[in-house]
Amino acid sequence: MNSDDRRGEPGSFAWFRNTAPYINAHRGRRFVLMLDGEIAASGALAPLIHDIALLASLGVHLVLVHGSRPQIDARLAGAGQQCAFHRGLRITDAAAMVHVRDAAGALRVEIEALLSMGLPNSPMQGANLRIVSGNFVTARPIGVLDGIDHQLTGRVRGIDQDGILAQLDAGSIVLLSPLGYSPTGEAFNLPLEDVAVQAAVAIGAHKLVLFGSADGVRDGEGRLIRQCAVDEIAALAPTAPEQARLLETAGRACRQGVPRCHVISYRAGAALLEELFTHDGCGTLVTRRPYEQARQAQIDDVGGIIELIEPLEAEGVLLKRSRELLEAEIDRFRLLERDGRIIACAALYPFPQDRCGELACIVSHPDYRGASRGQRLLEELEMEARAQGLTRVFVLTTQTAHWFLEQGFVEGSRGELPAARRDLYNLQRNSKVFFKTL
Repeated sequence: MNSDDRRGEPGSFAWFRNTAPYINAHRGRRFVLMLDGEIAASGALAPLIHDIALLASLGVHLVLVHGSRPQIDARLAGAGQQCAFHRGLRITDAAAMVHVRDAAGALRVEIEALLSMGLPNSPMQGANLRIVSGNFVTARPIGVLDGIDHQLTGRVRGIDQDGILAQLDAGSIVLLSPLGYSPTGEAFNLPLEDVAVQAAVAIGAHKLVLFGSADGVRDGEGRLIRQCAVDEIAALAPTAPEQARLLETAGRACRQGVPRCHVISYRAGAALLEELFTHDGCGTLVTRRPYEQARQAQIDDVGGIIELIEPLEAEGVLLKRSRELLEAEIDRFRLLERDGRIIACAALYPFPQDRCGELACIVSHPDYRGASRGQRLLEELEMEARAQGLTRVFVLTTQTAHWFLEQGFVEGSRGELPAARRDLYNLQRNSKVFFKTL
């Protein structure tokens, strides 16, 4: 495509326009990125650094936590040394600690060098990033576990919250290594996941981003898990050890207060940007609470409801409702919200004298159909109808009869409608009537 063709193509930058809500939402937020040593070993670090620089330029406050497991393994192998592992933790003796420090230091310097680039005609041109690392992590020894002395392998004892926040407020990127220091002057080899989670919790991070070789977490049948609440993790049981480790880390962070964790691929180009700046992302999102939440509609939701139902009104599937009518009836509506966006709605109109209620305007956004969202709202409104003492609900529909039959509705007649609703029946639409006993 030449430049003239590109200028003439309508909507060619629509994707960029759609990032605006996320740019605004992420500005000034604190993100922690956990960078496994495998990223550098695979050659994927440089392009990822370019995306990290872009995040910084958009006003995101970043803490990077890097690992160095493969780099340590390579140094130990080169020296003819080996380390035992217990429960996934390296048992670090004094001889191994020399190589742990060397590996962590070398990788830290590599990351700092990449973040310091500013060559013309490169993604880093004009970035002018300031990187800060130091003794932000205090540690304690694990000690003897299951009868095994872990020596210089430790756990996070504390995170210098004030020190990190001061650097972030000054516009710096904070870089943490998997090393911690004790008040007695010792250095300890720390699990990368422990540092990342504790740092995210300490600074009140809005997101913890975890990178793996796959595009996210997949279930036992190989399907990508797009999102899950922390309470759903136990039922997912991913078969790949790396994915299980990342999912467990995300769950641990969420349980300690981090609102959202993302598991994405370091192999896929621009996966970090796609995950953070598109509505559906590209990996697995783990949240403290369900990502999609049902709630009562409020007056500020009228615009979103109109956007949702207008296409179906134009097709004649729904009866047209004016903004004034929606505003007057907004308390009848329940919504399904995904990341601040209304993706489904439904309304309940009770007829208490007949102990009956009408379910209306059950709509899912076209991008989010086929995942039982309409059914979820239907069930919530049925529960609400029962709470109001209603014994039956009904719907009037012209084109979705089969769906309601699948939900347990039975076709009835117009004469069975409550008198007040029967008087408003639109003969031109000739809607079919379906009832369900609660």
